Amino acid sequence: MTASVTVVLPTIGRPELVDRCLASLTACEPRADEILVVDSSPDDAVARVVARFGEAGVRLIRCDAPGLGTAFNQGLREARHELVLLTNDDCTIDPSWIGVGARCVSAAPDVIVTGRVRPFGDPAVVPSTIDETTRREHAGRPGFFLYTQCMALRRAEVLAFGGFDGRIRPSAEDNDLSYRWLRAGRSIHYEPEFVVWHHDWRTREQLERLYVGYGVGQGMVYAKHVRRRDPADRRRHIVELSPRGEKLLDEDVQRTLQAVDDDVLGSLAPDDRAHLHRILMSVAGELAALCLGEEEEACAP
Repeated sequence: MTASVTVVLPTIGRPELVDRCLASLTACEPRADEILVVDSSPDDAVARVVARFGEAGVRLIRCDAPGLGTAFNQGLREARHELVLLTNDDCTIDPSWIGVGARCVSAAPDVIVTGRVRPFGDPAVVPSTIDETTRREHAGRPGFFLYTQCMALRRAEVLAFGGFDGRIRPSAEDNDLSYRWLRAGRSIHYEPEFVVWHHDWRTREQLERLYVGYGVGQGMVYAKHVRRRDPADRRRHIVELSPRGEKLLDEDVQRTLQAVDDDVLGSLAPDDRAHLHRILMSVAGELAALCLGEEEEACAP
């Protein structure tokens, strides 16, 4: 049995992950009538995987423009069905996922539904998960509540709203849509029975690069939504962060700095790294004192 639903699955250069994800999607009961794999890969490896699932309603779409948001938008525009479910290629899908997602968004057509993203493997190295068991409705206050690994929506509503912002990349396009959607007075529902598993597959280096990308994308979201023009100079923007925004930005920055630190100093023993840190802090203190002294001399009458 199939449901009148389209699934949109973006990917780039990860045929093994696509194969595993499609195997779980085509095992759903009911199965989606249409599954669109939006492929930005430089070769045809993903296309060969998709061809094996053709009889299950899987179709390939080429997307040469960068960014997950752009790929999702292309999938939404080409979807045959109004009900659309989104996921990522490094997820596997609960067998009930199609039915639960379709039911939830049918019951509340003016909302976006997001679901439970459970870690598969070591939870410490699986990013972007949520494993809460309580249903929630988010409304009235903007925030970041969407997970593109597990979303259900009505394509016409979201496209009319502007879809994803393809300029937000390499990540955080879901946070941008979440913030805009809620700020416009709309609702997001969290459904814990709408379940995918996000897999542990990255190397340490790949995970570090991913977190750097998260920081870059999230910084774009902050810059987009919290800046305003300086009334004294319209060429300048003033950025104001809420306390929670400051905390989130600080966490992103600290995570990025730690990844860079580990990459540059990874060959040093912990004691050696601590010793180097003390030396650099001492030099920085001396330079600061020197610069301050020069400024005071320049300002002296």
